[in-house]
Amino acid sequence: MSDSQEQNDLDIFWMQHALEMAQRAESEGEVPVGAVVVYNEQVIGEGWNRPIIDNDPTAHAEIMALRSAAKNLNNYRLVDTTLYVTLEPCIMCTGAIIHSRVKRVVYGASDPKAGASESAFTILGTDCLNHKVDIERGVLAKECGQVLTDFFRRKREEKKRGS
Repeated sequence: MSDSQEQNDLDIFWMQHALEMAQRAESEGEVPVGAVVVYNEQVIGEGWNRPIIDNDPTAHAEIMALRSAAKNLNNYRLVDTTLYVTLEPCIMCTGAIIHSRVKRVVYGASDPKAGASESAFTILGTDCLNHKVDIERGVLAKECGQVLTDFFRRKREEKKRGS
């Protein structure tokens, strides 16, 4: 098996784990986005959206996973880590990714309205900052996008019914 095929298989494996975190967010009534931080092929941080439950606008899945990873490593620098997230990170999350020195971001679904990797903004891909993040786009994109599509469809139906 080639190195690129092995990396692709690992990316799929860890993105499936991030999808489990997204399911957890949905079970708590949050927008289903999940994230995991991996270091040396071990999960060192997990997160899922929690802004509603925590009354915290910064409680995005990526931020929660980065906080968990930093505590586990006892270091705010997450050098040589990979962040897997089901949705393209927003501006706030890309700032945290850069400041924490994450080496690589792998995301599933693109976010044309707020994505800061390539869709609405290109912060992660810029050469203007002191830290450059490697980006892998579209891993399990269909599955990640479907989770969000289904969630918002149910929310619209609930609103129509007055639930």
